[in-house]
Amino acid sequence: MVRWWDGGTWADVMMPAGPGVAVRSAPGTPAARPEPAIEPTKESAPSPGGSRLWTAAVVVVVVIAAVIGTVLAVRSGGDSDRVAGPPSSGALPDPPVAGPTFPPGTVRIIDRAAGISYPFLGEGWSEFTLGRMDETTETLGQFFTTQDDTPDGGLFISQCTSGPVSPLYGGAADLQATVTGLAASVRGNYYPGPNEQEVLRDEPRTVDGRDAHLYEFQLTWDVEGYDATGERAALLLIDVGRPEPALLYISIPNTHAELYGVINRVIDAVDVL
Repeated sequence: MVRWWDGGTWADVMMPAGPGVAVRSAPGTPAARPEPAIEPTKESAPSPGGSRLWTAAVVVVVVIAAVIGTVLAVRSGGDSDRVAGPPSSGALPDPPVAGPTFPPGTVRIIDRAAGISYPFLGEGWSEFTLGRMDETTETLGQFFTTQDDTPDGGLFISQCTSGPVSPLYGGAADLQATVTGLAASVRGNYYPGPNEQEVLRDEPRTVDGRDAHLYEFQLTWDVEGYDATGERAALLLIDVGRPEPALLYISIPNTHAELYGVINRVIDAVDVL
């Protein structure tokens, strides 16, 4: 189980660690090791100034010991949750799965119909076998189930999928207009409503030398029967030099918010075939 540290307090909500997440425990504070005292010899008695320095050193050691004792008491008084501890700088911690690149040899999903490839996210993720999405003519990728029994009788999932865009949604001539229409479609098709949307990124990009456009948003809702109360989704549309641009769609519900860092990692690792 994990929960978030925001730099000042722990989040109240506990959640399971998602697939592939390395959960770090907060490192212990090393105890201070004061320099050994040098006892005066018969030939050399301590001066008054030296006595004051020794007294001050004793006070500092006592204060340090008291602080360490307080920290250890607070840590031992809590539960045994495995949580990511606050960094010593006081800054917000990086997402547990954040990283500049995937390690060499990472298995990749090759979507020849769409003309792109991207990393397989590893243990806990399965091949996407839930049929074709409405927005693509074919759908390939990976997913894991986050809720088995939604109010509409279906599954709620986290997914990372791709495919050639359906001609109904436009083409590569205006990538921004096309991906905006695709985002409106997935919002209406795959999320409980009513919901509120916050656009996080709406920007042109270059993927492997090709023109692309990224549209990322956060949805929130309050619908009875759903474990999640929101989801982060990103749609990356790439002109791969074919009549139909390639769509990469990544969605992660807030029950697994520790996986949000996957979005940037996958997007930065996409290759055009």
